[in-house]
Amino acid sequence: MLTVPLLNNNLPLWFSISIIIVYLGIIIILAEGLNRLSNSQAEVTRKVVHIGAGNVILLAWWLKIPSWIGVGASIGAAIIAIISYFTPILPSINSVGRKSLGTFFYALTIGITIAIFWGINHQEYAAISILVMAWGDGMAAIIGQRFGKHPYEFFGSQKSWEGSFAMLLTSFLVTYFILLGVRGNIWQNWLIAFIVALVATSLETFSKLGLDNLTVPLGSAAVGYILSQILL
Repeated sequence: MLTVPLLNNNLPLWFSISIIIVYLGIIIILAEGLNRLSNSQAEVTRKVVHIGAGNVILLAWWLKIPSWIGVGASIGAAIIAIISYFTPILPSINSVGRKSLGTFFYALTIGITIAIFWGINHQEYAAISILVMAWGDGMAAIIGQRFGKHPYEFFGSQKSWEGSFAMLLTSFLVTYFILLGVRGNIWQNWLIAFIVALVATSLETFSKLGLDNLTVPLGSAAVGYILSQILL
């Protein structure tokens, strides 16, 4: 049972949905504006969408959005991502300089995690799943590109130790603070967060063609949930 006080609200459903739509609209407009101002920062611009869109899981949790709406929205986002993959209707979504279905997998994962964890009243694992991907992978890309001085290659994937450490640290913090808000400060949270961070970073390291947007969040959620069942 959730114990976070902020999860209690009495807002009408239409108003809750409007908040999320406005938020996502602002993210897309901001990203498109950045993309047009500086094409040389296309990857950073895409991460604005990546991180900003991921935060919507917290809004959905807080506003108690029904699972069917979340799943339906993710299907719509996945369709838009596929269209943008072939036709650049929103350049900031797929402007990575390579063919990747990452945005499609990202939208798909949001729907899968909402369907699973909303259904068993453990929304915290859906939040961990999406925010580890959004913030962890987002910070790994930004830090890796800006400060990555020690590159390495793993099964053909080019990474940097700085980027991987950013992924590890961010994933740990995201997982820990979500569990802290739900369960309070118990030692199990530290262990679960550390293992989830290790798994997420490992999956991000060897996933290709945007598959990390599927493997990282699903792996993080699965490991977090299983460990919680064992340790608590």
